[in-house]
Amino acid sequence: MQRFHVHSFTAVAAATFGALAAFSSPAAMAQDKGNLNIYCSMQIEWCTLAANEFSKATGIKVNTSFKGSGETFAQIKAEASNPKGDVWFGGTGDPHLQAAEEGLSEVYQSPMMKDLHPWATYQAQIANYKTVGIYAGALGFSFNTEVLGKKKLAAPKCWADLIKPEYKGEVQMANPAASGTAYAALATLVQIYGEDKAFDYLKQLHRNISNYPKSGTGPVKAAARGETAVGVSFMHDVPGEKKNGFPVEMAAPCEGTGYEVGSMSIMKGARNMDNAKKFYDWALTPEAQKLAAQAKQYQLPSNKNAPQPPEAPRFASIKFIQYDFKKYGSSAERKRLLEKWEKDVNSIPR
Repeated sequence: MQRFHVHSFTAVAAATFGALAAFSSPAAMAQDKGNLNIYCSMQIEWCTLAANEFSKATGIKVNTSFKGSGETFAQIKAEASNPKGDVWFGGTGDPHLQAAEEGLSEVYQSPMMKDLHPWATYQAQIANYKTVGIYAGALGFSFNTEVLGKKKLAAPKCWADLIKPEYKGEVQMANPAASGTAYAALATLVQIYGEDKAFDYLKQLHRNISNYPKSGTGPVKAAARGETAVGVSFMHDVPGEKKNGFPVEMAAPCEGTGYEVGSMSIMKGARNMDNAKKFYDWALTPEAQKLAAQAKQYQLPSNKNAPQPPEAPRFASIKFIQYDFKKYGSSAERKRLLEKWEKDVNSIPR
């Protein structure tokens, strides 16, 4: 197991402010016209705010669409001969790495790279600079305290808790074929238990699952609203629901857990390539990354100069596995694991 270390913040580089000033100057407003099509695999609130702020700063008209990272990857693959999107913004890093491997994304090294945390630049390096990390998030549990209280269930603390008989019909996890969050959970369990024991675990978990939504944020929203007792989700999705008044809490699994490097990629053959690169650079600035907290999204930002939201999970207190992004971000491994999950787990009647 390893600890995820967060570097201390430094003063914002003058170059960053210069870049931001260029984005918002009248000259930029006059020059940076045209369109930009963004495929969003992060929360709608964050992506919408980012798109609006970028459009205000540059005069570029931004069009957005929203799907989970697994679904977006499938769409980009289907559109490879005639790309309709320019930037894929957010979502777990594994599908971004698969897109890079399959030649679906463009090589680009942003001048902002020097200001990023090592985990964000490593994501770029293993993809030959066809993607980059924009935030990090820890995988864990969300749970509704009122539902647990009424049903006299203990709050889950470990992966092992979720397969207990008393949780039958009380757990949600997204479908790993559609959701990068759930695929990260699948890959995490394989790395913790070994493949055979992990699939035995998943079969037992399947009996307790009430629903496999397509979106990775589906389980935390369901838990917050009392539609399920427990959701397998990224922990950073919980504080926003709690701020909205829902009785929801979070926990990191005691055995250890994986994490995501939420990523961003430019589509190969993007129709609006120049505007895509402008957005890519802008999205890596501290000012852009601070927008996440305004949208009640509390991931760890990739720019070292962007403040960490106080509501964000404390990474230093979480036991992380040595998540193998290169292996589990490969197309062949993802395809193999998803086919095995569909055949050996999802086909079993609940």
